[in-house]
Amino acid sequence: MSSEQDSKADHFEGEAHAVLEPVVATGRLRAGLHLVATPIGNMRDITQRALDTLRVADLVACEDTRHSGILLKHHDIRARLVSLNEHNEAQRIPQLIDHMRQGGSVALISDAGMPTVSDPGQRLVGAVVGAGLHVEGIPGPSAVITALAASGLPTTPFFFGGFLPHKKGARTTELTAALQRDCTSIFFESPYRLVDTLAILAELEPGRRIVVARELTKKFEEFKRGPASILLSWFQTKAPKGEITLLIAPVDPPKWLTW
Repeated sequence: MSSEQDSKADHFEGEAHAVLEPVVATGRLRAGLHLVATPIGNMRDITQRALDTLRVADLVACEDTRHSGILLKHHDIRARLVSLNEHNEAQRIPQLIDHMRQGGSVALISDAGMPTVSDPGQRLVGAVVGAGLHVEGIPGPSAVITALAASGLPTTPFFFGGFLPHKKGARTTELTAALQRDCTSIFFESPYRLVDTLAILAELEPGRRIVVARELTKKFEEFKRGPASILLSWFQTKAPKGEITLLIAPVDPPKWLTW
């Protein structure tokens, strides 16, 4: 290994030690909010740092205590769970802020992936930052990045629009905008609306390359790639199941995109 590589290795080892030492050695977290990414399907897709954080946090705020309880039990973690969802976030924030101001630590998780990204927690993070308290992100699984990387479409730049609107008019507007972008567009979609969404795309531009990523990291993970009209025909005959990430190719794809 070269001296430059040695230097880089020492740098990363030092950075890792600086982050993990307070958790592993002292059994405590810095007071504040710790956003922890959790698996999007496969229970093994979680980092050691995330597990360390969840083990020692004073509180673990989550969308659904029953759902998150399964993950924690799988990894033999006993934690004090409190719910934080779209229905109670406004009411819960003052309690959590007060806990942090008194020197407490809160780990925030969602049902899957990175908290606040199409999930509850944005208001909490904003409130914690506004209160001058510490916010830390513990990275990990992301359906958006996983789908994009394996899609075969251009990856940089990209647009992420979250969940597509339920109403057809608003959905058509969103999809029309996506078809005009010069970058890959990514959305979450319900399996119950996917055929209708593909029908809109097939009507607007039947030849546009589309990727449907389904059940990422799970046993029945599937990528379907092709023109909008072809994917529509496919899913009309085989009803989609599971969680869907939809990707739309840019209006002017690069020459290397040959499929």
